[in-house]
Amino acid sequence: MQPLLITMGDPTGIGPELIVKTLLDGDLASLPVPVRVIGDVAALKQAGQIFGIVARETAVAGPICRLDFNGQRLEVEACSYLTPANLSYGKPDPACGRAMADYIDQAAQQCLSGSAQAMVTCPINKKAINAAGCSFPGHTEFLADRCGVKQVVMMLAGTRLKVCLVTTHLPLAAVAQQLSVETILTTLRITHSALQNQFALHRPRLAVLALNPHAGESGLFGDEEQRLITPAIQAACAEGIAASGPHSADTLFHFAVHKNSADAVICMYHDQGLIPLKLLHFDDAVNVTLGLPIIRTSVDHGTAYDLAGSGKASTASLRAALHMAAAMQKPQPLNDTDRKS
Repeated sequence: MQPLLITMGDPTGIGPELIVKTLLDGDLASLPVPVRVIGDVAALKQAGQIFGIVARETAVAGPICRLDFNGQRLEVEACSYLTPANLSYGKPDPACGRAMADYIDQAAQQCLSGSAQAMVTCPINKKAINAAGCSFPGHTEFLADRCGVKQVVMMLAGTRLKVCLVTTHLPLAAVAQQLSVETILTTLRITHSALQNQFALHRPRLAVLALNPHAGESGLFGDEEQRLITPAIQAACAEGIAASGPHSADTLFHFAVHKNSADAVICMYHDQGLIPLKLLHFDDAVNVTLGLPIIRTSVDHGTAYDLAGSGKASTASLRAALHMAAAMQKPQPLNDTDRKS
């Protein structure tokens, strides 16, 4: 069986210790698939010391070794060879930035080739990656480029709520200018396809949010609903997608969560979706990239430098990301229109 890959993330963040802690808690052994970490052996050994364990290393083949943490074994594919004395929690240097990018690149290549079945990513430091010459805002854009995909959707998911974003990391003042019928419709198409093909929902129900208060109040508070959102919903419905809206954001989440009225909520901007999502799933939310030809889930938190090295960081999001990746089905091949020209 092909392994599920975990990319270690920032060597000076909480990624290494989250992986080791998840191993020690028995969560990796509970997965129905084998697990391999793409990362740095020295950083993982250093993480073991946080928990009072000196890991023993055994060579397997090439860059792959096995680390034994008091009887709990972790398979590791070395993709960097950092010096422990140079690793200071919360202070990634250019070598760490390069390593973070290499972990993601290696895991993506293996997933694309079929030698791995999915990848789960631990948090990175975007500034360090950019300083190392990798000019991408984050995982999502990096993976879209590596997979040759021009449009992806960021989904944040928990057991009670799934939200998908039309726009992601933008100033609020720029959101309306970035919305169009096509961007909203593309988000609906990708979400619908992913929920069908990867989450086994036969006819997923998509609730589309308005941008403005009270869904624009017939144009009194803005006309994006009339000009952009409603036409996109109508076009999606004409294609057989079960999309409804535009719904007022101040009421829709109640019905989505408590009345099970939607399988996913399509949000126009970042905080519109993430505020309710994190209210319900602050510890165990999962970040999923929809629209890729591979399975990629991630923790929904950052490097947590204030906790790095303490052993106190919660593993809930990593556990949820691992179980979701293991349960997801392989994406269907993308249409040519979904790929970069």
